[in-house]
Amino acid sequence: MTLPTADDINNAARELEGLVIRTPTLISPLLSQTLGCSVHLKLENMQHTSSFKARGAALAMMQLSAEQKQRGVVTMSAGNHAQAVAFRARQMGMSSTIVMPEQTPFAKVERTRFFGGKVIQTGRNLNECEQTVADIVSETGAVIIHPYDNWHVLCGQGTVGLEMLTDVPDLDCLVIPIGGGGLIGGIATIAKHLNPNIEIIGVEAELYASMTQILAGQPVSCGGETLAEGIAVKTPGALNVDVARAHVDDIIQVSEAALEWAVGALVEQQRVVAEGAGAAGIAAIHSQKDRFAGRKVGVVICGGNIDTRLLSSILNRNMFSDGRMVKIRIDISDEPGMLASITDAIGSCGGNIVEIYHQRMFHTVPAKLAKIDAVIDTRGQEHVNQILKALASRGFTVCVMDESPT
Repeated sequence: MTLPTADDINNAARELEGLVIRTPTLISPLLSQTLGCSVHLKLENMQHTSSFKARGAALAMMQLSAEQKQRGVVTMSAGNHAQAVAFRARQMGMSSTIVMPEQTPFAKVERTRFFGGKVIQTGRNLNECEQTVADIVSETGAVIIHPYDNWHVLCGQGTVGLEMLTDVPDLDCLVIPIGGGGLIGGIATIAKHLNPNIEIIGVEAELYASMTQILAGQPVSCGGETLAEGIAVKTPGALNVDVARAHVDDIIQVSEAALEWAVGALVEQQRVVAEGAGAAGIAAIHSQKDRFAGRKVGVVICGGNIDTRLLSSILNRNMFSDGRMVKIRIDISDEPGMLASITDAIGSCGGNIVEIYHQRMFHTVPAKLAKIDAVIDTRGQEHVNQILKALASRGFTVCVMDESPT
């Protein structure tokens, strides 16, 4: 199979000029300090529809003939490509049908509808949507705009790398999420042309390490619920596998806990909102700090379409995991003044009570005793220990309840 070239990526950039946002590549001082390397973020969450997918979708749809445009377009997507196709189709006066997995976050489904796409939800991942797409093509004649197994989509995504290395030409390595492989394929093509010594590192969710398995000649075995649903792909594009084999130096798999940490760290340390797939590069660096120590690293924040309730949950879970929020259970005798003494002890240490529950009615609690459950904001583990010591000094039996992610 003939692989795309740097000329193809440069041509794509010229075709897309004025149609996509030239997103910034910014250094993150706090993340750099936390991770021990110079972290440069390519903020594709600021792109049209909050994802890099606007690039490849636009380029592919620009190639359609007038007759094809009349038939409309169809695709399958976990959300970001869906929004990009619906957004561009509306701009071009075409109809669009989007087949999305049943577990797609509500925010992505509703935004796809907002951009004018007709949404059909079926299956649990992209590959399970393929038959529905084929049926729609057979019934309506609509043109498939594949989310990753498409030459023009790959070239469009490659313009992300062209912009990054124009802005920061001396990057030592690029860390790029892998789902279907179009993003890393396009970026690797132009990056290796501009700097043959640059290291290209892909990132997959542990549950969906399909590109790693295919490149290693192993049978593909993946599945399950992942925070990074945008890269939950069982079968990468054939063209993208060939490009990865030629240009990608290594692939890192990241855990769900690492993805959660990365989403939270981007919000707290850089005020950047990223979905799980968008934060995968930061998760990879966090998981292998020694590998990146002292290096100048470019990270693609490929999307920001995360459900706000999910984001809130992640931020709270991260606070529990690092001790900035704690839930404690206190055994007390059921008599006047106990609750006041507890709140006074916590307050005297500077702890902030977020929630408090007084349990005395359950059959597991003796009639003359009660239990107090309290959720407390703290400054970290040392502060937690101070609060526990203050409560113990007043004669209370206290235990910390595990609320951290598993």
